[in-house]
Amino acid sequence: MVAPALPFLLFLSLISNSASSPLQSHDEGFISAVVSEKGLVFVKDLLVDQAVKSLTPLRLPDIDKSVKIPLIGSVHVSISNITLYRINVSSSTIRLGDAGIAIVASGANASLSMQWRYSYSTWVLVPIELFDEGSAFVQVEGMEVDLTIRMENQGGALALNATQCSCNMEDMTIKLDGGASWFYQGFVIAFDDHIRSAVETAITKKITEGIRKLGSLLRALPKEIDFGGIAALNVTFVDDPVIGNSSIGFDIDGLFVPSNSEIVSSYLYGESHDLVYSVHCRDPSKMLGISVDEAVFNSASMVLFEEGLFHWIVDKVPDQSLLNTASWKYIIPQLYRRYPNDEMQLNVSLASHPSIKVTSKNIVAIVFSDVIIEVLDGDEAIPVACISVDFSVSGVAGISKDNKIVSKAVLKDFSLTLKWSKIGNFHMFLVQGVMRIFLHTVVMPCLNSHLSKGFPVPVIRGLAIENAQILTSSSTIVLCFDVAFANSGNFTDVSS
Repeated sequence: MVAPALPFLLFLSLISNSASSPLQSHDEGFISAVVSEKGLVFVKDLLVDQAVKSLTPLRLPDIDKSVKIPLIGSVHVSISNITLYRINVSSSTIRLGDAGIAIVASGANASLSMQWRYSYSTWVLVPIELFDEGSAFVQVEGMEVDLTIRMENQGGALALNATQCSCNMEDMTIKLDGGASWFYQGFVIAFDDHIRSAVETAITKKITEGIRKLGSLLRALPKEIDFGGIAALNVTFVDDPVIGNSSIGFDIDGLFVPSNSEIVSSYLYGESHDLVYSVHCRDPSKMLGISVDEAVFNSASMVLFEEGLFHWIVDKVPDQSLLNTASWKYIIPQLYRRYPNDEMQLNVSLASHPSIKVTSKNIVAIVFSDVIIEVLDGDEAIPVACISVDFSVSGVAGISKDNKIVSKAVLKDFSLTLKWSKIGNFHMFLVQGVMRIFLHTVVMPCLNSHLSKGFPVPVIRGLAIENAQILTSSSTIVLCFDVAFANSGNFTDVSS
């Protein structure tokens, strides 16, 4: 039975279409990604939404203070259980610049609740301590939070730092439940600035901590993705992110290496990759564009070849009579004479790794294989001849309704060369018809069976891909798509 390694490799490569509208990133990455303005707005809205959820409810430190009240004297006041329980952001913006990524949430309002208590001493013949307690509610209007984030490459990982974070409030209204009338004005005068400062400080600290945690999560991301303990994809970042006027670009090394080997950029190519990459999307409003260079597929091909995975024993075919020497009686007469009516099998292996070439029209895979004809004599397989079969396939691909990459390959051409024979020489043009049947009825159906099942596009859990397109340009394959919340639009699934 044909192993899945070659179909998987060819499936990765058989994607084609056209492209326009460039968004650029740079340097040595073989996989490039660009987040467009629309994508940045989505990320901004997501960050703002997650920030609001992390801030509510938020417990603030208690406040104690002595207040001078006319005719009363010194009054000790304490505020406890100060809780920010609601924030509503009316608008937010994201700006890109030399300083980094600036996110501003403006026109926000917030609500707080708290408990208050006051006490003071007075004389009525003897000292008497008087006290009262109750609740208070604070309404904040016109709050603005300004955050600037900087991203940089640190040893192949993406580092995220908050270089500036501030919170400012325009108006704040305090409402007391309970308490004497004289106490209200004194409370507002004494605690207005304290409450403002506590809220602004707590929000700034919480957001900064959130960015720090997000940065730690990004730095902890694996630098390689393992595929079955055989190959690993090098996903280290190359150079710093490229921040444009309305987009951010990332370059990833993107080459496959043998599993458990040291991750080194351009491991299989021995020379620097100096091409300037562009992510081309026909529709520039797509949230995300990912460009994959043909070198990625060729590196996978080389690793699989070096690991010895391109080898198959073919003993079952649709027309089983082809694997009996009687069917070869007039094609290779000496084979039939020496082994009359014996069963056969084909021992197929690749002479070198398949070569993948991406063009603006289609994608071609060239395969160099050796097919050893083996005659079965009891439990023994007797090799009688070896034929070099070099063939090429090409294909186009698209996106299915369930956002899987699907494709179909077609055989372009093939050539045969007799490599060696133990039954004497024979003409390849006589074998060509049988080999064409083998390629069309065994190899191509097996390959297309895998391609038709589709390959799901990787996406963060809790999100779904929408409006995906596959494009090609010279040497690169590009996937462009939008993302949206899956199911009910709740992103909490990400942490589950």
